[in-house]
Amino acid sequence: MYYNAFIIHGIYGNPEENWFPWLKKELELLGCKVFIPRFPNPGSPKLNEWLEFFNKYTNYLNDNCIVIGHSMGVAFLLRILEKYSVRAAFFIASVTPGIKNKYSWSMKTFIDKELDWSKIKNNCKNFFIYNSDNDPYIPLKKGEELAQNLNSKLIIVKNSGHFNTKAGYVKFELLLNDIKKIITKDL
Repeated sequence: MYYNAFIIHGIYGNPEENWFPWLKKELELLGCKVFIPRFPNPGSPKLNEWLEFFNKYTNYLNDNCIVIGHSMGVAFLLRILEKYSVRAAFFIASVTPGIKNKYSWSMKTFIDKELDWSKIKNNCKNFFIYNSDNDPYIPLKKGEELAQNLNSKLIIVKNSGHFNTKAGYVKFELLLNDIKKIITKDL
C-alpha cells in the first residue's frame, strides 16, 4: 500500500527544523510520498492563509494518508480533520483551543474557536498524542485534554521538552516506530 504523509510545522517553524527532515527521509525509505509544506508567515500565522495555502494538497488527503503535526501544526491539522478523512494522526506537543502561553496571541486564529470533535473522530480513527512532562510551552494537561477529546491515550515522553532541536530532537524514533505500526499493516 502506498501512503501520503504530511508533516506540519508550528509557529516560527519551517520544514528544515527539528526531526522533520530525518522523518521525511525515513518515511520515503518506507515508500511514502512525504510533504512538509512551508506555510506563509510562520511568525505571524493566520488560519485562513494556511488553509488557502494548503488547498493545493487536499487531493492527497485520503484513507492512505497520515498526518503529523508539531505544536501549532496540531491546531492546524485538527481544523483539517474537521473536513477531511485520513488513516492516522500523530500529534506532538499539541497546541489546542484554550491554551495560554506567551505565543497564544499570535496563534489566535488557530485556537479561538472550539473544534467539532465528533467530525474529527469520524474522519480519523487512529490518534497518537505525544507530550512531554517538561515542555516549556505546552502544559501536560493540554495533552490530557486532547487525548480525552479524541478517546485516545496520551503518550508521555519524559524530559523531552518541546520535541525540538533545542530539546535534542533531530530524530524521533518512537514516532517513527508508531507510524510503522500503521503503515506496515497494509504492506
